[in-house]
Amino acid sequence: MTLKEIAEILNAALITDSEYPDINIQNACSADMMSAVLYYHTPNSLLITGLTQPHVIRTAEIAGIKTIVFVLNKKPDDSTIELARQKNIPLLSTPCCMYTASGRLYQAGLPGCLNK
Repeated sequence: MTLKEIAEILNAALITDSEYPDINIQNACSADMMSAVLYYHTPNSLLITGLTQPHVIRTAEIAGIKTIVFVLNKKPDDSTIELARQKNIPLLSTPCCMYTASGRLYQAGLPGCLNK
């Protein structure tokens, strides 16, 4: 699923520009505990979260997560946005709650991250 398709499904606004608008996202995970993200992630996935701190970007980088979606119209501060730009991790913000965002993407055919 592409970044553009994800944004349309979630009615999400792009916070950062992406060098790769046709990036291929293969899975999604939803979490606010970054330790869970590190354990349950799969590469080339999307993270749906309500956290907007810089450690979310760093966790995504370590886990190979390609895109982050913030729920409930949350937006990170400028330093977090700049860190995401440096790491080339596109950020989106959706009005959906985490449950709804996850459900919409799953219903559209994006599977969840598999347990290791």
